Amino acid sequence: MRKTYRRAFRKVGNEALRGMDLTVPEGSAFGLIGPNGAGKTTFIKSILGIVQPTEGTVRVLGGSPEDPRIRARIGYLPERLHLPGSWTPTAFLATVTRLKGLKPDAAADLRLLERVGLADAVGRKIGGYSKGMRQRLGLAAAMVGSPSLLILDEPTDGIDPMGRLEVRRILLEEVRKGTTLFLNSHLLAETERVCDRVAILADGRVVREGRLEDLARGEARWMVRFAPGVDAGALTAAGFKRGSADGVFHVEAQDPMALNAALDKARAGGALLVELRRDGADLESVLLGTVAPAGAVGVAA
Repeated sequence: MRKTYRRAFRKVGNEALRGMDLTVPEGSAFGLIGPNGAGKTTFIKSILGIVQPTEGTVRVLGGSPEDPRIRARIGYLPERLHLPGSWTPTAFLATVTRLKGLKPDAAADLRLLERVGLADAVGRKIGGYSKGMRQRLGLAAAMVGSPSLLILDEPTDGIDPMGRLEVRRILLEEVRKGTTLFLNSHLLAETERVCDRVAILADGRVVREGRLEDLARGEARWMVRFAPGVDAGALTAAGFKRGSADGVFHVEAQDPMALNAALDKARAGGALLVELRRDGADLESVLLGTVAPAGAVGVAA
């Protein structure tokens, strides 16, 4: 898919998407990350039918994003959330329900407000809400009607750490129920905790995509921690490399058999294994390692 924004009196437009090709598996928690100006917002708007592609086709939930029946199955939380300050949260959710063509359900609206942590603020006007409370209300609105697809743009913006924990729990509950989650966030640590698949977007193209554990995985490298008193020389001879902390070593192993063979050599030398984990990079390192070589700037973490 391509999207070019034409400007008056200019022969060349701004190409926001340059051959975007992405499939989000049903029932997955999918994260879209990338530097500022990569085209993330344009892509989200194309999913919602707000932006029409210059070339290519967008299919959402098996249909067109312009189909009202498809839109009714999508929940959306925008990055810039504008709410009517003179309304109550129940009035706002009731309006969202009507816009989706659903039957009014005041009890369901109250359950949603309780679920996002606004049970004690139901009678207050939205104008008196903090930014974090507005985000919670926006999340409740996105979940009206139990949508099949949740598209969330910076869902925890302005929410405190404890609130982020609650939002994360809610999102994971939705995924376990079978909801497809599409998340765009500059808070990469939150993306790591929620998403199982990630696509990296740069210069209007998907430059890397896959399961999070595969993207963050090191080159078949493992971190091993041994109990104090280990013979560092013997471990070095067995193929282990000393780490930065006491008792920590790294070893290359292409498969479980090779890993166990290395550990057997360590144990034969008297080493006592305390900890073993795959030596992978965090999502921020993966992003920087992917886009930095191409000269991308403005990466926000």
